[in-house]
Amino acid sequence: MRTMKAAVFVGPGKIILDEKPIPQVGPGDALVKITTTTICGTDVHILKGEYPVEAGRIVGHEPVGVIAELGPGVTGYSIGQRVVIGAITPCGQCNACLDHHQAQCGGKALGGWRFGNTIDGCQAEYVKVPFAMANLTPVPDGLTDEQVLMCPDIMSTGFGGAESGQIKIGDTVAIFAQGPIGLCATAGARLKGASQIIVVDTVPARLEMARRLGADAVIDYKQADPVSEIMKLTGGQGADVAIESLGTQQTFESCLRSLKPGGTLSSLGVYSGKLSLPLDAFAAGLGDHKIVTTLCPGGKERMRRLMNVVASGRVSLEPLVTHRFKLDQIEEAYELFANQRDGVLKVAITP
Repeated sequence: MRTMKAAVFVGPGKIILDEKPIPQVGPGDALVKITTTTICGTDVHILKGEYPVEAGRIVGHEPVGVIAELGPGVTGYSIGQRVVIGAITPCGQCNACLDHHQAQCGGKALGGWRFGNTIDGCQAEYVKVPFAMANLTPVPDGLTDEQVLMCPDIMSTGFGGAESGQIKIGDTVAIFAQGPIGLCATAGARLKGASQIIVVDTVPARLEMARRLGADAVIDYKQADPVSEIMKLTGGQGADVAIESLGTQQTFESCLRSLKPGGTLSSLGVYSGKLSLPLDAFAAGLGDHKIVTTLCPGGKERMRRLMNVVASGRVSLEPLVTHRFKLDQIEEAYELFANQRDGVLKVAITP
């Protein structure tokens, strides 16, 4: 039996490097040899036991690699071809997929999120890709792994928050938290045509990165009340769209309080506790507010479009990679990333 190194969830508080069998492909599958992957904030929720996955699961859902094997029925690809696979791997054929809700594949909430959740993920030397015809996306010549590393999840999610918020040309957008997803939401808001982008965080490096990606104003929430500052910057009107990209009651509520009547709250956060709506900020449910949520859009067409954006030079997300580790150092990488030490934004993991 052939084996490989992989990051395995053992139980709350513990992800270890272990040996696992190399997956065998069946009809419709592909085996991809990982060349670069990364750690997501959702992986940290798994590590802390805040999101349940079974013990023994290989974690990770942001793969870039080369095709090692193709199962029966997978055509149009070749062994050795460089590919990106979205964190969400829809089947492309069920009612949810055909209704343009690929992330909810199978008609189940989060049904399209398989890697590191319901099947083994990609923080390993190899990953088996289900529904390969719907999910393998060739990497354009000239693009490096790190240039496209954000496409599978962070870029797709952040852009998805801007898209779900239906930002219009000339809108004012407030974005709470400038971690990797929030930064991508900032870049997405700029591409969607927002004329005023206001971001909230407290880490100087993140606020500076936000400016590089399109923020017009930055607010350090430790220095000033962000809701009051957003109201000042909008002449008391409030934002057209507020994007929540952290997943806490406080940031969710602040987004709601920052909105104009009729505005849209676009939520990207992963909430691990009870979430409530304040009566006054929600105008007792009569303020014509919209609250929308987004799970990372996936599938090969989504990945193709995101890589087109990267190739065009309109957005460069390479600077989000602040640290690099070998797969053998995965436990060290988790310790750094989970504790947000040393100015980390994203880590690149290479087997």
